Amino acid sequence: MAALPPNPMLVAYEGGTPAVPVWLNKGDNAWQMISATLVGLQSVPGLVILYGSIVKKKWAVNSAFMALYAFAAVVICWVIWAYKMSFGHKLLPFWGKAGPALGQKFLVNQATSMITPFYPMASMVWFQCVFAAITLIILAGSVLGRMNIKAWMAFVPLWLTFCYTVGAFSLWGGGFLFHWGVMDYSGGYVIHLSSGIAGFTAAFWVGPRPKKDRERFPPNNVLLVLAGAGLLWLGWAGFNGGDPYTANVDSSMAVLNTNICAATSLLVWTWLDVIFFKKPSVIGAVQGMITGLVCITPGAGLVQGWAAIVMGILSGSVPWFTMMIVHKRWTLLQHIDDTLGVFHTHAIAGLLGGLLTGLFAEPQLCAMFLPVTNSRGGVYGDSGGIQILKQLAGGAFIIAWNLVVTSIICVAINLVIPLRMSEKQLSIGDDAVHGEEAYALWGDGEKYDSTKHGMYSDNTSPNIALTGVTQVV
Repeated sequence: MAALPPNPMLVAYEGGTPAVPVWLNKGDNAWQMISATLVGLQSVPGLVILYGSIVKKKWAVNSAFMALYAFAAVVICWVIWAYKMSFGHKLLPFWGKAGPALGQKFLVNQATSMITPFYPMASMVWFQCVFAAITLIILAGSVLGRMNIKAWMAFVPLWLTFCYTVGAFSLWGGGFLFHWGVMDYSGGYVIHLSSGIAGFTAAFWVGPRPKKDRERFPPNNVLLVLAGAGLLWLGWAGFNGGDPYTANVDSSMAVLNTNICAATSLLVWTWLDVIFFKKPSVIGAVQGMITGLVCITPGAGLVQGWAAIVMGILSGSVPWFTMMIVHKRWTLLQHIDDTLGVFHTHAIAGLLGGLLTGLFAEPQLCAMFLPVTNSRGGVYGDSGGIQILKQLAGGAFIIAWNLVVTSIICVAINLVIPLRMSEKQLSIGDDAVHGEEAYALWGDGEKYDSTKHGMYSDNTSPNIALTGVTQVV
C-alpha cells in the first residue's frame, strides 16, 4: 500500500496535531474548563436554588426562573457580540469592538489576553461567559418579588451590553483602568460592585414590594438556602482560582485565601448577631459567607493569608453594620427596596475588598499575576500609597457608570414594557405570573374539594380521604 502524503494540517502544528497543538497545556486547559464549570454551578443550580428558597413561597418559582433565564440569555449574547466588547480590540478607552465569538478559526486558536494562556480561545470565551452570567443573576437579587419578568427579559441583554462589558474591558480587557494599574483580581469591581450598584439603582426604578411583603418575607426553605450557599462557597474555587489562567502557585494561593476570608467573615457576622440580637441567624451566616467571598475576590491571589483573615474580619463587620444599623436609620436606604440586600453584600463588600487589596497587595504575589511592574499595596511602601487612590478612583468609575447607565436602561424599558408587575400579580405571586407554584401541598399549593369527600366519611381511611384533594395545575 502506498504511503500517504504528509498532512499539511499536522505540519502546520510543528509536531503537534490539530486537536493537541504544541502550545496547548492540557493541565491548564483542564483546570480552566473545571473552573468555568464551578462558576457555572454557582449560578445553575447554586443561585437558582438559593433565590428560589430564600424568598417568600409565592415568589419561589419567579425568583429561581429569573436566575435561570439570565444565565441562558447571557450565554447567547456573550458569544454573538459581548465577549469581544469585553476582551476584543479597543473601540474606546473603556470599551471593545463588538463581534461574534463563534467561528472555528477564532475559537481553536491559542487564547489571547493580557496574560497569555496556554489553551484555546473556546476555553477563554466560556470561562468569561459564566462570570458575565453570574453578575446579572446577582443583580436580580435586588428586584425579586416585583419586577415584571418581561421587563427582565429586555433588561438582561441591555445591561450586559452597556454596563458589564464596559467594566470588564476597562479593568480586564486592556482598557484605561487596566493600564493605569487598578487591581481587580477576579471581579470585586467588575462583578460585585457593578451588580450591587446596578441592582440598587434598578430597585429604585422598579419600586418597592407590596407593604405586606416588605413587612413579612420569610424564606420558604432555609435548608435549601444552605444548599445553594454551599454551592456558591465551594464554586468560588473556580471563581478566584481560575483567574490566573493557569494552574499555578498563584491559583493555589487564591483558593486558600478565598476560603480563609469566607470562613472568617461568616464567623464574625454570626458573632455580631449573637452579641446584638441574642441569636445566631442562619440567613445572617450566609450573608457573612457571601461578604467574605466578595471582599477577597479583588485580591484573592495578591494578598497573604494573614491579610485574608483581616479582610474577613472587616467583611463580616462593615457590611453587617451598614445592613443592620445604617440601613435602618438612613431614609434613602429604607425607601429603596433591595430585596436581598445586594447593595450591602456585594457593592459595599466589593468596594471594601478593592480598597483593602490596594492596602495589602504583596509585591511578590503581584509580580506573579499583574502585568504592571512594581505593583504593591500601601502597607509595603514605595508606590503602595498611590495604589489605594487608584483603587478608589476605579471604584468611583464603576459606581458612576452603573448608576447612570442602569437608570437610562430602566427608563427606556419602562417606555415599552412596565418594569413592575400588575397589582394582581403582586398579590397572587407565581401562579399569576407563571401559572406554576413551587410546592404542591394541601392548603398551600393545592385546594381541598369538599364536594367530593367529607373528611374521613364513609369509613374511609385518612389516605383514601386525601383523594378529595384537587391539584391546581
